[in-house]
Amino acid sequence: MPWLRPGLILGALVPLAAMIVGTVRGTLGANPIAEVINELGLIALVFLIAGLACSPLRWAFGWTWPIRLRRDLGLLAFFYALLHFLVYVVLDQGVDLGIIVEDVVQRPFITVGFLALLLMVPLAWTSTSGWVRRLGYQTWTRLHQLVYVAGILAVIHFLWRVKIDISQPMLYATILGALLLARVAFWLRGRQMRKA
Repeated sequence: MPWLRPGLILGALVPLAAMIVGTVRGTLGANPIAEVINELGLIALVFLIAGLACSPLRWAFGWTWPIRLRRDLGLLAFFYALLHFLVYVVLDQGVDLGIIVEDVVQRPFITVGFLALLLMVPLAWTSTSGWVRRLGYQTWTRLHQLVYVAGILAVIHFLWRVKIDISQPMLYATILGALLLARVAFWLRGRQMRKA
């Protein structure tokens, strides 16, 4: 399926293009900056969870094609998370480092979101096959298990950000919880088989 990766990347850029068009046309509501920040963060979370779903899909259905997209999904999650943070820093706070540091320290939902982004930096940096060879597969695998922590922190960030209707962040929390439980179940089954 040579079209798979280009199709994913092209499709992943559609929401960004829609936000740019909406900004130019002035159709993003009364607070377009907040709207863009929220949308970028949600898209980052969607790609992060999609990346975490690749292995469970292979285990459950025998599909191999999601694994080919796992790295791209992770990089897209980081790309949108970085844009989410940069729009907050540049457009929302005007690069006022004092206010930004104060927000990160004093507002818990920003603290956990910032930590999630920081954890994604080494994952994106070491996502290439060259880094697998440099670090060794086991070390590389252990490092990339940070994605589970990043996913949990991202969901907490979303949950704490929403003040009234938490149904949407709870949906993502449920999906993430199911994916993590599937991984635990697969690990336990593998451990039992090794003992047998």
